[in-house]
Amino acid sequence: MALFRMAVFAALVCAGSAQAADMAFFIKNLRPQSVAVELFSHDRETVWPGNDKVFLIGPGEKKSVPISCNSGERICYGAWVDGNDQISAGVGPDNDQPCDTCCFICVEHTTETIDLVE
Repeated sequence: MALFRMAVFAALVCAGSAQAADMAFFIKNLRPQSVAVELFSHDRETVWPGNDKVFLIGPGEKKSVPISCNSGERICYGAWVDGNDQISAGVGPDNDQPCDTCCFICVEHTTETIDLVE
């Protein structure tokens, strides 16, 4: 009976948890200034890279940013000119600007491209 209870408990835990997925964002900075970028989950309290850090991308630089996310979760980017968060793109530095074209769905083994233009 104890083995049956453990099996039921394990099934319930697995059914309630989201499946992790590894995906990447290919960010192209087409601006003449360095930009800071963060990725925000709109389904949970998660930010990449997190811990008060940002992805810093120089002028004309391209960077691949791998993340681990939950399959199906919505991820939006916020970008701003390094040193001047008044010049921003996507959902901005505080994840509070409306944006219809800056969010993506987490899908295992995919890469989304973000072009940061003036």
